[in-house]
Amino acid sequence: MFVDWGIELTFDSESFARNYAIKYTLILAVILIVPLFFYLSMLLQIDKAKVKFSLETQVYRVMISMDKYNNKDKVYTFPRYKEFDTALYSEDYRTLFSTLKFKPSFYATGFYIEENNYYMIYPLPEATYFQAKYLLVSTSHRANDIYFLALFTMLLILIILFVLSFRLFKNFSRPFEEINHKLDNFIKDSMHEINTPLSIININADLFTNKYGDNKYLQRMKSASKTLATIYDDMDYLVKKGRIEHEIKEINISEFIKNRIDYFKGIATLKQIEIKMDISPKLMYRFSKTKLQRIVDNTISNAIKYSYDDTQVKIKVHMKNENIVFSVEDEGLGIEFVERIFSRYYRENQTKGGFGIGLNIVKEIIDEEGIHLDVKSELGVGTIFTYTFPSKTFK
Repeated sequence: MFVDWGIELTFDSESFARNYAIKYTLILAVILIVPLFFYLSMLLQIDKAKVKFSLETQVYRVMISMDKYNNKDKVYTFPRYKEFDTALYSEDYRTLFSTLKFKPSFYATGFYIEENNYYMIYPLPEATYFQAKYLLVSTSHRANDIYFLALFTMLLILIILFVLSFRLFKNFSRPFEEINHKLDNFIKDSMHEINTPLSIININADLFTNKYGDNKYLQRMKSASKTLATIYDDMDYLVKKGRIEHEIKEINISEFIKNRIDYFKGIATLKQIEIKMDISPKLMYRFSKTKLQRIVDNTISNAIKYSYDDTQVKIKVHMKNENIVFSVEDEGLGIEFVERIFSRYYRENQTKGGFGIGLNIVKEIIDEEGIHLDVKSELGVGTIFTYTFPSKTFK
């Protein structure tokens, strides 16, 4: 939570608060769906009851109007209403009078809803009301306001929840931001401070060797220093990742890998491991030297680290189908869970040391650059890492 070395050593409290506020709000939104559904159903039932009551009221208004007609010599003018339509039907549902704008599907006594048409059919006393048996009163009604109210309520609740959650998580993240800032400065300072004594150790070890000759104690010291240097380079790459742009230039991969093999020979010698090379000459490739070194160093150092003593590490570099292929084969422990080795901080063998970040860096680089990696491993036999550099950048 404090820091992600694969991006940069910063803790974005705004992003942290926003992401978790969104997740928290979405979870609550899912939880609120059920009560909102019941709330909406209740509003629709209330709305339906209101419309039904208004239709019943209108039925009585029409009946009162017809009851007041007692002059048989005059023509009765059926009342018209702006919001209501009416119809009179005989006992066999023959239309006697109608202002309806639709044809009802039901004629039995009761309350009905057809699309936006709400209507009620009411039985009339016999031999009254112009020989009519049924009175139908209808109105056009939409429940849009209900749905809008429910949607507005839901959105308002979610907005309030998001704002409150955002503020809560932002306040919650402040201590982490402060700690992360201190950790950021500490790691940067540490990287700088480590590099200086590490360089001094390497230089003086070389000077001592030139003056007094090599011995096993010096070899161990130099090997340990190189191992530490590899870890330092990984850390330095992670710290700078996203902050600097790596220069792309034409590299003689053949010579580059030979130089890196020479660098690791001292470490291999301590375990009586022989490094066998099969490298085609003058293979040129446009690439970042920094990224290439991370791929090569981590692959070779892991091969040596996980190999049995007195074995071989075979390194090949050649052309295949216009692609450069770089492979490293060891005779060692093997990998039980190949899919996990690229996860950050994962180590197949906890006794071998390291932080478990080297192959994670390699995976990020090959994904960025479109390099194909094939890993074949057998427990107790060994592992082969094969990198295929695409010809699109080959020169």
